[in-house]
Amino acid sequence: MDQVTRRDMLLAALVASLWGLNFVVIDWGMSGIPPLLFAAIRFAVVALAVVVVPRPQTGWRVIVGVGLFMSLGQFALLYTSLALGLSPGLAALLMQAQAVFTIVLAAVALRERPSAMQVAGVSIGVIGLAIVAVFRGGDAPVIAVCLALAAALSWAVGNVISRRAGVVTGVGRGGTLSLTVWSSLVVPVPALALSFVIDGPAAIGAGLAAIGPQAVVSTLYTAGLCTLFAYAVFNGLLGRNPSAAVVPWILLAPVVAMASAALLLGEAPSVGEVVGGAVLVAGVLVSGIRRRRRELPAVEPMGVPTRLSA
Repeated sequence: MDQVTRRDMLLAALVASLWGLNFVVIDWGMSGIPPLLFAAIRFAVVALAVVVVPRPQTGWRVIVGVGLFMSLGQFALLYTSLALGLSPGLAALLMQAQAVFTIVLAAVALRERPSAMQVAGVSIGVIGLAIVAVFRGGDAPVIAVCLALAAALSWAVGNVISRRAGVVTGVGRGGTLSLTVWSSLVVPVPALALSFVIDGPAAIGAGLAAIGPQAVVSTLYTAGLCTLFAYAVFNGLLGRNPSAAVVPWILLAPVVAMASAALLLGEAPSVGEVVGGAVLVAGVLVSGIRRRRRELPAVEPMGVPTRLSA
């Protein structure tokens, strides 16, 4: 059995908690600000880190591809789904579909034959998604649910691009932290342009005027703690431990998201959401069980691909 020190277990739980609470903090800080504008502000702050984080050892095509899908596509759709009324807890659950989508896309695009456990995990995950879709809370708009699933699909496309490029987990020039930071350069201008087209100049002006302490704290949390700090800690954990011993801890994130949404926002999940979410997470866990030497990447809830290899 893979052994993880108590300190590293606590760090993994901390990262999962930061990423889980992230959904509530985004929803809390976005009040009065158009979602695409808020996403542009977040990634503009992340992009400031290019001053100290070295450029990844990969081509600009990969950086732009990851930026368009894993950053712009994922978070533009996620922020919009939250703005349309999707509960942060349900959003966190639906985003776990990225693991299912990644396996399917990698099988098609990279010709990577999934293992029997991965096929079983995908099947279980689809059942979980179906349960959530059918028995979701009545206050969850259909369009918001679809946008969250589209965000998970965009994230999965970014995973496959990263996988094809052979990006490894780490904090150096070949690692995912540098790719995350540099790909954030792709987000602010397109997100702002989309906000200009969809929301209009007046809404953007009102949104900028609405930026106050709440929005600033939310942005610093999502950009500083969830992106830079949490990614660095998580990559350090993967550098010291087998990925199969670390990645499952991150599945605590949707649990933290649902619990914090219930405690802080009074948004208690429906029975269907809880059952469907549990089935979906079980599918993700099953798909990560190692049966052969090389496996598809297991992906944590903020987009860091990690290899589950012996």
